[in-house]
Amino acid sequence: MLTGKSRFALYFGNRGFFPSSLMATAREELSGALNELGHETLMLDADATRFGAVQTPQEGEVYAKFLKANEGKFDGIILSLPNFGDENGAVAAFKDAGVPIFVQAYPDDLDRMDPAQRRDSFCGKFSIMDVFYQNDIEFTALTPHVVHPSSPRFAENIQYFDRLCRVVKRMRRMTIGALGARTTAFKTVRIDELALQRHGITMEAVDMSDVFARVRAVDKQSDKAKAKAEVLAGYTSWKGVPEESFDNIVRLGVAIDDIVEEMQLDAIAIRCWIELQKELKVSCCVLLGEMNDRGITAACEVDVGSGVTMHALAAASGDVATCLDWNNNYGDQDDKCILFHCGPVPQSMMTAQGQIVDHAILQATAGGPGCAIGCNQGRIAATPMSYGNLMTDEGLLNFYLGEGRFTGEPIPDEYFGCAGVAEIADLQRKLLAIGYQGHRHHVAVTPGHVMEPIVEAFDKYLGYEVTVL
Repeated sequence: MLTGKSRFALYFGNRGFFPSSLMATAREELSGALNELGHETLMLDADATRFGAVQTPQEGEVYAKFLKANEGKFDGIILSLPNFGDENGAVAAFKDAGVPIFVQAYPDDLDRMDPAQRRDSFCGKFSIMDVFYQNDIEFTALTPHVVHPSSPRFAENIQYFDRLCRVVKRMRRMTIGALGARTTAFKTVRIDELALQRHGITMEAVDMSDVFARVRAVDKQSDKAKAKAEVLAGYTSWKGVPEESFDNIVRLGVAIDDIVEEMQLDAIAIRCWIELQKELKVSCCVLLGEMNDRGITAACEVDVGSGVTMHALAAASGDVATCLDWNNNYGDQDDKCILFHCGPVPQSMMTAQGQIVDHAILQATAGGPGCAIGCNQGRIAATPMSYGNLMTDEGLLNFYLGEGRFTGEPIPDEYFGCAGVAEIADLQRKLLAIGYQGHRHHVAVTPGHVMEPIVEAFDKYLGYEVTVL
């Protein structure tokens, strides 16, 4: 897993004429269940309010101060209702929460329905949701309506909420580096920097002349270069690759890593042709795959929109992401197509170890064979996957998101690059939607079906426009 699990602040709602004895048990049960699922928790001290819960607006203010004092130490809040819970205290507690809130309510037991034991959390959850709606406090509620922390369905809820919180955390403050200017031929990857900035996404530009200067300054006998060479040598197969090409890819990798570290970048999108091939006689594909495999989002063709989307997808899946082309039909099968790129797919998404090859398309314009080496050729392994992309339009961030699967079906051996057969229900209609809305020919993908928490994070907590395909 490339992404650590979220840390949660816990809140317990109480109402005086319900059994308050449930609070101590709930504090133990909820924190214990979350710890078993791998999550750290923060709780208000048990003696800070009655039973460590919130029953009144005054106690809500105590909880709000607790959140403020621990700001930055938690990624989301779980609002637990062991009984009905006081809605006014909750409003006071969460008016400036600043992170996603998951509302969880305990179920009643049919053999404990007398006034001394019943909870009525089923009803109380509606009251919390109602006043949050009235006060414009965003929250997340999932099915079933009531669920015990020991239930497997609670664990499913937490997995969903964890993914959502990771997306919100990553995307609210993100810095992506654009290494090189957009390739003139690719107006499809235009992006509005101001629209990104208004949503907390900073784009830093680095000229390719700086990249080349850094590459030339790298001593291949340095510790950094030796370490990079060792990593790359074991990452994929370099059989038949000239030593000069390998050395240039190593030095380019060191230069890019230095830029990422110096500028504190979360992601990059690089101009990958045709200057790299003319100046260094290499392609950077394998470097991008390796970066994604170690948790640094890296897109090609200066496609910042794909880089941003990959960053969100990887946050939700806790896995790698990559940028591919919507590239070919797969025979006459309407719900299948071939997704492809030259060779930046992370090795962890491939069926087997790749093979570094010359860029079969760019070599013709870069000076002939041997002038574009660096594509990690192979095939994408069968897996469920989620996909999407971003375009900016009139100051808005417009995403589409969907789910499908890589089937692992065969692609001809002579097919260049790294590719996989994707099966997506109702694909033809979805391709029309992508085209009519003006989205690019690239698509960002990550293993696993994680679309739903991303959609909620984008739409509810981050203020993006989202089309679900």
